[in-house]
Amino acid sequence: MLETLTGIGLATSAGLNAYIPLLAIGLMGRFTDLMELPPGWQWLQNDWVLGILVVLLIIEVVADKIPVVDHLNDVVQTVIRPTAGGLAFGAASSSSTVTVSDPSDFFSNNQWVPIATGMAISFGVHALKAATRPFVNVSTAGVGAPVASTAEDTFSVVMAIVAIVFPVLIIVMLVIMVWAVIGLFRRRRRRKEARRQEELLARHGPNDGQTMDIYGGR
Repeated sequence: MLETLTGIGLATSAGLNAYIPLLAIGLMGRFTDLMELPPGWQWLQNDWVLGILVVLLIIEVVADKIPVVDHLNDVVQTVIRPTAGGLAFGAASSSSTVTVSDPSDFFSNNQWVPIATGMAISFGVHALKAATRPFVNVSTAGVGAPVASTAEDTFSVVMAIVAIVFPVLIIVMLVIMVWAVIGLFRRRRRRKEARRQEELLARHGPNDGQTMDIYGGR
């Protein structure tokens, strides 16, 4: 099951930033003994591929920290992030790492399964990211965009490294991510409720010495 946890971690990382997990796989495969890519995936550690990934990563990091531009970037990344997640999951499930010595034991057939799984996971994470960013931008007048983006990039880097080196910790990181998303949506709901109450009070106001409650009662 370590192959699956590694793939899930890398696909989740790709949902936040498409190029970080691919770059992590390529660099670790090229310069360390932490990951050994099979022949079908060794193109990820090619010099030209690594260079292109670095350039794309820089563009992604900058664009995702600018309000409005980050929304346009999320639209474009709707295709790119799931694709990267599929590639990352496929490469991970076929590679030997410091914790996985024989990946063929788990994914011996149906080579498309890990790729499709990775695409689905990345798309789900990307959808959550794209849905929460407008709330962050509006509630902070755009100031929170670079902060949120930096946090996402950092989490993506940590997730990618942990997925390869300590895949069992992926479960803990997923719980942390779900907890953070739930907290953000709860905060969003509270803000909406507070805004609705303010609008009701502004619309009706005190009436004959009696203050109308938030539900319109007297």
